[in-house]
Amino acid sequence: MDLPILDVAGSPEDMGAEHGRVARAQLRAFAEERVRLAGTTAWTGRELDRAQVLALGERCLDAHRAYAPDLAAEIAAMAEAADLTTAEVLIVNGFTDFVDTVYAIGGGSQRVAAPPPAAAPPPEEAMDCTAFLVPSTRSADAHAMLGQTWDMHESATEHVIVLRGAPAHAPAFVAFTTVGCVGMIGMNEHGVCVGINNLSAGDGDVGVTWPFVVRKALQQRDLDGALRCLTEARLAGAHNYLLLDRHGRGANVEATTTRTVVTPLEGDALLHTNHCLIGETIALERPRDDAAVASSARRLARGVALLDRDGLTPEDLQAVTRDGEAICYRGVPPRHVATCGAVVMRPATRDFWAVRGLPNQSPFSRVPLPG
Repeated sequence: MDLPILDVAGSPEDMGAEHGRVARAQLRAFAEERVRLAGTTAWTGRELDRAQVLALGERCLDAHRAYAPDLAAEIAAMAEAADLTTAEVLIVNGFTDFVDTVYAIGGGSQRVAAPPPAAAPPPEEAMDCTAFLVPSTRSADAHAMLGQTWDMHESATEHVIVLRGAPAHAPAFVAFTTVGCVGMIGMNEHGVCVGINNLSAGDGDVGVTWPFVVRKALQQRDLDGALRCLTEARLAGAHNYLLLDRHGRGANVEATTTRTVVTPLEGDALLHTNHCLIGETIALERPRDDAAVASSARRLARGVALLDRDGLTPEDLQAVTRDGEAICYRGVPPRHVATCGAVVMRPATRDFWAVRGLPNQSPFSRVPLPG
């Protein structure tokens, strides 16, 4: 399957306008769907109308403008080019964090009691992705690596693109993402890499959604700067982040609105799927679908088994994403969740490989940084 690449450059407004122009039709359909889903019991435990969802999205905009004014300007220009409101584009970007906000706040102007736990397990299709950090001591060439699948409803595959950016006043970057989203998984010219897994917590609030965190981390020069993007942010919802720099320094970060737990990369591979592994964050998890719990545990165990060895290469990490026993899978009724793509990054050499669709059906492509 072809891997579409969208090149953007210049000011935030230039980059957003080009993205919105190219992706206009897809972005409008995506926004309609995600605003609707954000007001449903299945996703958030609450029934909200469109106006209530958009009003909460508007409330989140100030936090994004304060956190990253340039990225806020980028999505505003994207929205204008696609004839959408900035709140709609924000919800498209950070949907899986925004649903945590809706769960915790509802449609009013004040925080309210969360729904009863049994009422709101997130849909299983929100609970996928298998990600891993490999330390330099376990790699064949002494270079640390980051890899992951991106799993979602199989219909999302057609929206997958690589966004290759050359900002006027920030590092060049390449990011695996979907149309309308400023970045999901990426690497910058300094060798800072970011990967993610979705988590689901009950402490969401008005705050910053995860794609803004990813892109701000891709404006940094090293692990310390990327970590500050997390530790200093008021997050809207829960996500797990994997960070790696060109020096081989890395960390896994389980982050919710009120808790952030950092696990440094040391002698063994670090793996994460879609459940919290640390007591402080486990206590905040929302009730989860039984099938999602089983899938997350199965993928984690399989990934640990595949990566518990020395001499690992980028091809070995790509093979992990192709694993048919647990990690790479087709969509089947009634969930239709599938592996919609995968990424492997080696920051010391600035290598970024990606595939759209099932990794065991299409080859990875190496995507160079701009310039």
